[in-house]
Amino acid sequence: MLSDANNKEFTLAVQFVTQTARPVFLTGRAGTGKTTFLKYIRENSFKKMAVVAPTGVAAINAGGTTLHSFFQLPFGPFLPTSGSSGWGMEDRGYSDANSLFKHIRFNASKRELLQELELLIIDEISMVRADTLDAVDAVLRHFRQQPLLPFGGLQIVYIGDLYQLPPVVKEPEWELLKSVYASPFFFDAQVIRQAPPAYLELKKIYRQKESRFIGLLNNIRNNQASWEDLEKLHDHYQPEFIPSKHDNYITLTSHNAKADSLNKEELGKLRGPERRFEATITGEFNDKAYPAEKTLVLKEGAQVMLIKNDKGESRRYYNGKIGVIQRITEDKLVLGFPDEPDELALEKETWRNIRYGYNRDKDEIEEEELGSFQQYPIRLAWAITIHKSQGLTFERAVIDAGASFAAGQVYVALSRLTGLEGLVLRSRISPAAISTDGRVVAWTSRQVAAGGPGQELEQEQRAFIGESLRKAFQWGRLVETLGDHYGGYAHRKIPEKEKALSLARQWLNKVTEQQEVAQKFSKQLEQLLPRAEADGYQQLLQRTQAAVSYFARLLDEDIIAPMRTHIQDLRSKHKAKKYQQEMQALTVLCVRKKQQVEDALKLVQGLQRGAGAGEVLSGWQEERKSREITHGHAGEPAFTPGAASGKEPRSGKPQKGDTNRISLALFREGIGIAEIASRRALSISTIEGHLASFVLTGEVDIKELVPEHKIGPIRESIETVGGTALGPIRGRLGDGYTFGEIKAVMQHLAITPSASS
Repeated sequence: MLSDANNKEFTLAVQFVTQTARPVFLTGRAGTGKTTFLKYIRENSFKKMAVVAPTGVAAINAGGTTLHSFFQLPFGPFLPTSGSSGWGMEDRGYSDANSLFKHIRFNASKRELLQELELLIIDEISMVRADTLDAVDAVLRHFRQQPLLPFGGLQIVYIGDLYQLPPVVKEPEWELLKSVYASPFFFDAQVIRQAPPAYLELKKIYRQKESRFIGLLNNIRNNQASWEDLEKLHDHYQPEFIPSKHDNYITLTSHNAKADSLNKEELGKLRGPERRFEATITGEFNDKAYPAEKTLVLKEGAQVMLIKNDKGESRRYYNGKIGVIQRITEDKLVLGFPDEPDELALEKETWRNIRYGYNRDKDEIEEEELGSFQQYPIRLAWAITIHKSQGLTFERAVIDAGASFAAGQVYVALSRLTGLEGLVLRSRISPAAISTDGRVVAWTSRQVAAGGPGQELEQEQRAFIGESLRKAFQWGRLVETLGDHYGGYAHRKIPEKEKALSLARQWLNKVTEQQEVAQKFSKQLEQLLPRAEADGYQQLLQRTQAAVSYFARLLDEDIIAPMRTHIQDLRSKHKAKKYQQEMQALTVLCVRKKQQVEDALKLVQGLQRGAGAGEVLSGWQEERKSREITHGHAGEPAFTPGAASGKEPRSGKPQKGDTNRISLALFREGIGIAEIASRRALSISTIEGHLASFVLTGEVDIKELVPEHKIGPIRESIETVGGTALGPIRGRLGDGYTFGEIKAVMQHLAITPSASS
């Protein structure tokens, strides 16, 4: 995984996404770590989020779902007006603001999910059309019941590179859309004009190291390629080039048929029988979203490419790594790689088709598996299309597209390579083929000219704190949930029903009374917040302290304590298990509300002490992390760092990111890595991997994990060996160096080529 604690743009983007409500467009040249950023946010943000992408394959690779399935969007054009509906509209294949909802059938659970979402990440945004984004905006405004707010008040993070894959729009569709949109690109959506995103660009390129090649790629990307640049490329023009068997060149071509033909031809040249491996598909999995071949046809000696990153500790391979099949047995594929002595016994991988759902008990967005696709994560790799090479990294490639280069494809193809020395051009590149869409260049130039959003961060963070305070004193969800609970008694069969009904009525009345007081305090907040800084937050602190003391006491005495007593009484009753579970969920909701109110006071106290907004939010988030590790989801102690047991939370397997956090919490207590491993019943290398992951965020300094005198030799060995295989690197260093130290330096130097696009 690409990581660099000194990557300022990466850190700034993380702060904007996790500590503000501002929409964000995260972009960057190929190989700058956009995929890594997405993974980091998924694992480290507290916000309730969903990830979507424009195509099935992109959605599966991003670990999310498609835009169209998530929002039940029609596939035809969308006109963001209400006056276009009329006879024959559906026959013409488009929808508008009136007809969009005709075929949307969201159940109560899906509507609640949309209302609870706090963050929506749209990956591969370059392929999303402007009208599709406006349709998403219309759906969210409607179902979040916030018609005046862009996206219904939901924070949107757009990730992608506009200089790579463009949106697809057919000529008849554009005839409909051009009266409304200046271009089909997402940035010309009407909602973008209302809510322009912060433009954040990752600038450090990890895939290429050669400055000459980086400059050439930048010129092509920005429509500034000169004749000298073209001549530099044509130094690698070799129309008759035939790669040797052991050089592992891959051919990039513009059409599927050409790639399939080359692969079939090369496979046929190999001796030995063909072996077929069928994918195992369960449940729902769209055949257009298959991430690998349904039927893999292989032979020993076949050149193949890995299409997924290794999930193991040693990270033996990455997406785009090319190797050769050494042996095929009944249950095993063995791969070899050039300049690597160790072979790889490849295992099948599983990709999931998911659906998002909201878990009220845990107050979390959960992923439900609808289906799965299991197959070896490889494809034949003598050739691949430029389109499918998106996000991959190659050391050697033959680019063969003839006169069929589309605008932008040259950049995509060339930027897959780590350096010019691995490039072979089978056909010349004309100046017309390297043009980039002028609308993209113009819009991007305006964003860059406007200046970086760094100076806006503090202001956005303060706005986020203000919004967090407002939400803390909004009682609507609590009243609605207890109202639903009370209204459901007519159909219940539970012991002592009249007593339970009386209690439910009391709780509803109490929270309704609390809501009336909270609404009055909210009006005070609106008056206090704009002038809070002028008096050093004194008056805001005093009023917040009084409000928190009042509401925390009422929640405890009037709601939480009686609910817990009622649950205790239910334990001796028969046929009350389901009702008892519902009561526990209601109690958790009330406990969370109390915690939210108490957190509001901590935010104000931080500001009053003179801390910056970022520092206040970071402290608040760290406390939340510690609280989740210590108390789990239901507010009951599950794991205490430093406790004698040192085991995982009683509630089961930690959530993503939590297990790393447990190791970090123990490490911060001064406990050694070996002792942490012993307490947690994990290997030392696993704990080292946990801690190394925090080099990226700056939470762990490289020198805390690796003695300073070792960093230089490890760096030199990594650069000499190349790649991510730990064995050869450690072989050069000797037994005085651990795999954990090597991984930590890899994180620090950010040389792993698995970070894509």
